This record gives sequence, structure tokens and C-alpha cells, in this order.
Amino acid sequence: MGLHDAAGNGNEGSAAKAGDEKVVVAKLRDCALDATDDEHEDEGEDLADKIQLGPRTSIKAQLEKDKDDESLRKWKEQLLGSLDIGAVGGEHLEPDVKILNLAIKSDNRPDIVLEIPETGNPKGLWFTLKEGSRYSLNFSFKVRNNIVSGLRYTNTVWKTGIKVDRTKEMLGTFSPQADAYTHEMPEEVTPSGIFARGTYSARTKFVDDDKKCYLEINYTFDIRKDWNPTQ
Repeated sequence: MGLHDAAGNGNEGSAAKAGDEKVVVAKLRDCALDATDDEHEDEGEDLADKIQLGPRTSIKAQLEKDKDDESLRKWKEQLLGSLDIGAVGGEHLEPDVKILNLAIKSDNRPDIVLEIPETGNPKGLWFTLKEGSRYSLNFSFKVRNNIVSGLRYTNTVWKTGIKVDRTKEMLGTFSPQADAYTHEMPEEVTPSGIFARGTYSARTKFVDDDKKCYLEINYTFDIRKDWNPTQ
């Protein structure tokens, strides 16, 4: 997930061409040069992370504030929609975001729906992608208690210990509601060729503007000749 052909497009035959191998190694080296340990990377490379945000306030307090300002009132109504303040608990300061599942969508095949383990990281191989295939990633999540501001997704991928890709996507600002939200990422294409196939490790995070992390999972996946993991 989030691979942008970083592993190269190797040609398969009786033996890989030496020139192709050099290109792939060079690409992997370039990816690694700016990739110190991910733990030390600032999640907030965006301008929003450099802004000092004020203290959280409850939805009830936000509705009461500046209630005589017509433009602000309309904006809040648009953001909150038909929200029942009593049902969500208008006094809560902290939003609660629960990622329900991730789905990998590709034409002419069933979606791969990945449930988030309650106990933590997925055990073993989480999924398999077919090389050279088009796919998109879809999130399903619920927001409760308060508005979550600047929710974003980051995904970092390694192969044989080298970071080969890092994807960041701003999902947006969401008010609490009973129904789940969904967000679909732009379509991507998995890399293909002998050097692209194999096992990858990845780390996915969902973080808001206050740098509150709602989910962090570490997992492994494969890129193979076919979607079937037995092949």
C-alpha cells in the first residue's frame, strides 16, 4: 500500500540484466538517503503541524461561542449537520476516532477487506498484492465525542530493511456522527518484476492536528505474480 514503483520494473528471463539491477539498486539507495529511522521523522512536516493550536473545547462550548456571528453560526451548522448534541455528549473535549477497516479495491476481483485487530498488530502476512495491478485503498472510520481536526493517514514501507516509500494523505476535519465515514485514496499501480516481488514491512498511522494518534499498526505484505498468496 502506497508503493509508487519504488522497487523498480525488473525484466524476467533466464537471468536479470545487470543494467536493470544497477538501476534498481540506485533507486533503493536514493530512497534510503533521506530515510533515517521513521521514529525520528516529524509527522508534522506540513505547515499545520507548526501552528500552535489552542486548547480543545467541547462541541457545546463551540456552539455557544460567537453565537451572534451569523457567518460563524452557518459554518458550524454546515460542519455539524444534523448532529444531536445530546446523543454525542456535547461536553466531551477529546474526539474519539475508530478505524473500522481498510479495503483494497481492484477491478475485476473482490475487495480485500482488512479488519483492524483489537489486540494490536496483524499477525503474520496481512495481504498479498499482484504485481503490476491497479488498486486503491479505502478507509472506513467512525468519529465520536468531538470534532477531529486535520485527520491524516501516513504509511511507510520497507523492503529488506530499506525504506522504499512513504505516503501521506490529508483526510480532513470531521464531526461526530452515528454513521461511518469513508475515504478512498487515489489509484496506484504495484511495481512489477523480479526485484519488486517479495515481502514488505509497513507502518500505518492515523494522526490529527494535535498529533494525537488514533491508530498505529505494523504489518507485512507480499507482492507476487498473482493475487492468490499460495502462488
